[in-house]
Amino acid sequence: MPSTLDHLRSHSVVVADTADIEAIRQHSPVDATTNPSLVLKQASQPSMQDHILATRERLHRGELGSLSEAATDLAVQLGAEIAAVIPGYVSTEVDARLSFNTEASVEQAHGILERYAKLGVPASRILIKLAATWEGLEACRILEAEGIGCNLTLVFAEEQAIVAAAAKATLISPFVGRIYDWYVARGETPADASVDPGVLSVQRIHWLYRSHGIATIVMGASFRTADQVLALAGCDRLTISPSILEELDGRHTPVHPLETPPRLASPMPVLDRDQFLLRMAANPMATEKLADGINRFVNDQIALEALIQG
Repeated sequence: MPSTLDHLRSHSVVVADTADIEAIRQHSPVDATTNPSLVLKQASQPSMQDHILATRERLHRGELGSLSEAATDLAVQLGAEIAAVIPGYVSTEVDARLSFNTEASVEQAHGILERYAKLGVPASRILIKLAATWEGLEACRILEAEGIGCNLTLVFAEEQAIVAAAAKATLISPFVGRIYDWYVARGETPADASVDPGVLSVQRIHWLYRSHGIATIVMGASFRTADQVLALAGCDRLTISPSILEELDGRHTPVHPLETPPRLASPMPVLDRDQFLLRMAANPMATEKLADGINRFVNDQIALEALIQG
């Protein structure tokens, strides 16, 4: 009997939210997405120690100019291994400390792709992950104009999705679980996934894009429960942790996909920088969670660099 995960795959592309090669092999996702937190977690495993030591030696020999460069190189090595076992995209993140620097983000994106090319992985297999700040959105616009695919992460608000569509982003990652966490921390625990504010946020973005014919892929991310995942069946992509993938694989319940909205004649909304920043400032959840997400990634990037340094 097909599992719930099998049914889900017929409605949405399943992405592995992990950098664990064995978990990726086990669940056979189409794509895989990484971030500094996932790379740090994987780098702490025994299977990565040879990579860590080799990167440390290259750093000490001067082949890598800084700890930041060494951490990027390690992430690319891991990404190349992941690319060898999946057919689709691997997302690799720009250093979160560059989240408010468009020029530096673009420069590092080029460097990431050059490293992948040396390992035999073409740019067409890689998505550059950028935080959906105004500066990250501008970096996305520049890179996409060059033919470089981008994944805009830490999306918590429709404003970010609107600007991402104008930047012609390949993919955006709206975060379900972290929105849920924000409301729960304030005593507003939803009764079920149908009224979960994280789920509803992604549903609105999905509806916005599909009703205006926007090609940008919507990939629901940061799930806390299997029911949150199932409430977004039919979303373009869903990036799911191994533990939830296993739970879904063990279930045998039907999956009901999101409805396809009618196409609207009205144009997609447009926001300039000032409008974007003002609307984000008026949304305390999105503002707080974006800042929190960047800080978490920065801290894990620093921890990864410390691990490499030894």
